[in-house]
Amino acid sequence: MFSLVYSVLIHPYPYRDADRLANPFYVTNSGGPYWFTLTGSQYRQFRGAHSLDDSIGWDDQKAIMTGEGVAEDLQVNYLTPNATNFFGVPPLIGRAIMPFDAPDGKPVQPVAVLAYKFWQRHFNGALDVLGRTIQLDHKRYTIVGVMPPRFTFGNCDLYAPLDLSSVDHQIMLYLKLKPGVSYAAANPEFQSLLEPFAKETPLYFPPHFRVQIGSLIDPVVKGVGPTLFSLFAAVVLLLLIGCVNCSILLLARGKMRQHELSVRAALGASRSRIVLQLLTESLILSLSGAVIGIALAYRLAKTILQWTPDAFPGESVIEINLPVLAFCVGLALFAGILFGLWPALQASRSDLAPAMQSRTRGATSGTGLKRIHNFLVAGQIALTLLLLAAAGAASADFLQLAHANLGYDPHGAMAVGIPLHESSLPSREARAAYFTRLEQRIANLPGVTSTAIATNAVPPISGWNMGVEVLGSSTHTRQPIRLNLIDPAYFSVLHIPLREGRLWDQAENMNSAPVVAVNQAMAHRYWPNGDALGQQIRFPAEMRSPPPSWPAVADVAGWMQVIGVVGDALNDGLRHPVQPAVYMPFTRLMQPFTQILVRTNVPPLSELQAVRAAVQSENSEQQVGRESRDLEQFLTSLPEWKQTSLISALFVAFSFMALVLAVIGLYSVVSFSVAQRTNEFGVRMALGAQPNNVVWLAVASTGVAVGSGFVAGGLLVFGLGKVATRWIPATAHSFPALAAATAVLLTLSFLASYLPARRAAKIDPMVALRYQ
Repeated sequence: MFSLVYSVLIHPYPYRDADRLANPFYVTNSGGPYWFTLTGSQYRQFRGAHSLDDSIGWDDQKAIMTGEGVAEDLQVNYLTPNATNFFGVPPLIGRAIMPFDAPDGKPVQPVAVLAYKFWQRHFNGALDVLGRTIQLDHKRYTIVGVMPPRFTFGNCDLYAPLDLSSVDHQIMLYLKLKPGVSYAAANPEFQSLLEPFAKETPLYFPPHFRVQIGSLIDPVVKGVGPTLFSLFAAVVLLLLIGCVNCSILLLARGKMRQHELSVRAALGASRSRIVLQLLTESLILSLSGAVIGIALAYRLAKTILQWTPDAFPGESVIEINLPVLAFCVGLALFAGILFGLWPALQASRSDLAPAMQSRTRGATSGTGLKRIHNFLVAGQIALTLLLLAAAGAASADFLQLAHANLGYDPHGAMAVGIPLHESSLPSREARAAYFTRLEQRIANLPGVTSTAIATNAVPPISGWNMGVEVLGSSTHTRQPIRLNLIDPAYFSVLHIPLREGRLWDQAENMNSAPVVAVNQAMAHRYWPNGDALGQQIRFPAEMRSPPPSWPAVADVAGWMQVIGVVGDALNDGLRHPVQPAVYMPFTRLMQPFTQILVRTNVPPLSELQAVRAAVQSENSEQQVGRESRDLEQFLTSLPEWKQTSLISALFVAFSFMALVLAVIGLYSVVSFSVAQRTNEFGVRMALGAQPNNVVWLAVASTGVAVGSGFVAGGLLVFGLGKVATRWIPATAHSFPALAAATAVLLTLSFLASYLPARRAAKIDPMVALRYQ
């Protein structure tokens, strides 16, 4: 777990001066942080900020690789030519994009640097790839280099020079602050720079915002940090339980060796010498375990990373490096001292005379040793109960997520991405007709029951964050909503019900009618009196100037009438409540990348090849996007789902190990107590005691410790519940999990006490009386 935490949260990036790299964010009163974008001229001005040591501009775009058989959809990351110096990661072979490739921000030659995975997939790792050409959107690029496997910036297929003069690029940034400059000190300067930019390009910024740049690792910490911290806390609990268990066993073993240790003392061994001997044995035990653990850790940590690959940065490399190895060795030494020192001190305190006179398995156990054993048993029970309750809560949280009300039906449906290459179908009418023809071709395939266009509206994460004006509203001027571009068949394909009013028909869709539908969340929030139908809304004025690659109707920011209210479907992830949403005919604003929803009466992905053929029958160079996915499988691939299932599975595994350790510890305490009291039990049975009385005496000897452990564990569960809700939401209502954990642990604790006691009750009284 430490290797995973180290690789993902402490040292996730291979970049030089990664601690000074920053994400350019802003926040608004309604939320954030959000990434801002700039134009080419704005980027040049921004680079002159006093707080900056350096910055890069970049833009992700899709391209179609043509000229080599079947067209392939690629992700291209356009970078400013200072990226190599900014990141400090040299290419694996060849060279990176250099300043002479794009002097003054204008590329002079089309060159490309391949990402490692694409190089392996498409060129089979050929070393003679340098100098070859690759055709993207009918434009040839010369391959000049290949990046190393750990450089996955942008998660793309290749890198090319960014044209700062192009109006098609919305430039995103990464920042590198000067040494000693804090985020708080840089924010005011960036705020003063961005406010004029917001007036120049209001589409890129909200009306009111505050710059709040953050560390490169902040989104990762926010997303997966709680998961890793909770798992690391569980491992620490498991380690403590293991240490307590070993202490219990070593205390019993030390008591058994009192005769041996007394002989050593009688021969002149000092107490410190005996303590050192016993502590050395404990350290050998812990270091031996550490060697085995380190051998397993690499593979186990990689398994976790492979289980949830999208939840961690692509640059993270799980390996047993020097820091991880030093941590493991230090932890082994600490654990050896922790569970070995106390037993060693206790075992070295024996009186010589009684121990020398006794050749029993151990001298008569005193109340001090019994008190220590009871304390350790109680602690082990409490920690195990805490871990079991957390596992129950995590499992309940996962089950709640798995049975959440989605508001739509993902079963039997898939989303097929249709990426248009650069400058393809520039007019709105041609693009709308093209997508409509594609939809019809797919709808006519055998096995397909219905289709719909959903440009940006595939749940459970759908829509663009957008402000909207409501006609006649006196308290709000711009309401935050999610804008979805769809056709009227969208709701029937996803089985989202129409609650009120009507939907636009196909004729209105092709004519780009100024009509919209809203979800119930929006209707309830903005028209609580139930009068949403007939209301008018419009988008901000800056929407009148969308990017050139997004052709729109002339009145795209004009007033539109609400004609229908539809049911709520998740649009902000699996855990967040449904956000107010507006559904608008996709023909009013045409994005280059569009998705077609396909519902089938067979497994959806089995139709994907036929869908590809139908798309290419319309245009042989048009490729289906790699984002094409089964909607049901898409749910299980979301980071929220994977992180929750990961927590649940690992907590169950950790709890099982803790339960085994706790049972072994309790069993060993009772067995040791029975062995020490064998002669006593023989006397009692010889005087007429029944076997049941002997069993009760043995079980009751640990009853106080077990009961105290349950009480302490219950207090820990409820005491830490509010803290744990940041990691495991279900722990706020963990009483069922606590009850189930208590029942399981109580049953196994009883068995661990009963079995040694029952064995003692079966001893022949005469044998027990001679037991010395």
